[in-house]
Amino acid sequence: MISFYDLKEITCEEILAQSVPDTSKAEQAVREIIAAVREKGDEALYFYNEKFDGKTSSLKVTQEEIDRAVKNTDPYFLETLRQARDNISEYHSAQIRKGYEIKRGDCVLGQKITPLAKVGLYVPGGTARYPSTVLMNAIPARLAGVKEIVMVTPPDKNGNVPDVILAAASVSGVTSVYKTGGAQAVAALAYGTETVPKVDKIVGPGNIYVAAAKKEVFGLVDIDMIAGPSEILVIADEKSPAKFVAADLLSQAEHDVNATAVLITDSRRLAEEVKTELYLQLDKLPRKEIAASSIERNGKIILAEDLSQAVDVANRIAPEHLELCVEEPFSLLDKVVNAGSVFLGRYSPEPLGDYFAGTNHTLPTSGTARFSSPLNVDDFVKKSSYIYYDKASLLASGERIADFADREGLGAHAEAIRIRMKNE
Repeated sequence: MISFYDLKEITCEEILAQSVPDTSKAEQAVREIIAAVREKGDEALYFYNEKFDGKTSSLKVTQEEIDRAVKNTDPYFLETLRQARDNISEYHSAQIRKGYEIKRGDCVLGQKITPLAKVGLYVPGGTARYPSTVLMNAIPARLAGVKEIVMVTPPDKNGNVPDVILAAASVSGVTSVYKTGGAQAVAALAYGTETVPKVDKIVGPGNIYVAAAKKEVFGLVDIDMIAGPSEILVIADEKSPAKFVAADLLSQAEHDVNATAVLITDSRRLAEEVKTELYLQLDKLPRKEIAASSIERNGKIILAEDLSQAVDVANRIAPEHLELCVEEPFSLLDKVVNAGSVFLGRYSPEPLGDYFAGTNHTLPTSGTARFSSPLNVDDFVKKSSYIYYDKASLLASGERIADFADREGLGAHAEAIRIRMKNE
């Protein structure tokens, strides 16, 4: 049964499990898989494909396979993918930034922005299919100017990639797709094999083995984040329909038995109605067992004194998804400082962000919204600074710079300045 609390009876730490995913149990197995891929390349990928997913006759998805998948995809859903792509593109286009330049007399200082050359996109398989993951990761990369977007995803038991995944790849600008998943796919992207190219950064969610592998190769390549289980925190007032609130809580509970769904409200009546409604709706869900387990283990309904207190608690928790299911959501928005994505009002449920509105659904979890951000265009570029001083400008400041270096005990630094001054 879902836990029911007065806010005075529970700490913020108890509301959401705010630990970075514990990858320790998977790390030894992951190291062995990574070592095998480094040593044996494609041979190891074929071996692990057959062991964990489905036997494949080839690793790279051909253009013919992609074209066939697009043709086989329901035209209505294909148009949905295209509309979602356009919405995501519109939102993320506003994030594109140019470098800048500052002129100080005859000196020039600036910043140069360069897209990453190759990015690896991991798309999970397993208990569900995620064409939305393809869109959310590939589109910001394409807008940033990344030339090669390399997608890896586990094959099904027949050794194929689902049509909807390939259709999403086609729609969103993925440049190549490979049939491999798990830690072996992460290793292939990090080190390269005969078939899979080495990339500069790996993005996308996955299970504990994928998370452990990303952690292991970080430094050799960049990664987006180590994501934990899904989280939703709904703040609702007394006028919110219980059916809406219960449905939104279950939208995250069905992801994973470790997902967390929490309601904070100032209305005991609503709290009781949501509790009843949760179990009525659970019976109708295709993923009932997963959602029920999540609700039983991690679901919570909490009574706060007022909405202001509820927002204060939300800020301390820093949830992945925060819904302000209240009469005047914009009056609370400025008070929100820690949240991955904020959903305003009674008609902005979390799945809007998952699929269609345009904001990114790759979000910080486990309280990391205190210091990190949703996936965005900046994640796919690098920034370089540049400096130009003419002779007179260097001479004017040279002795101060050399003195600074001397005070740090770095004589060669000082000499690199003074040698130019002595040359006069």
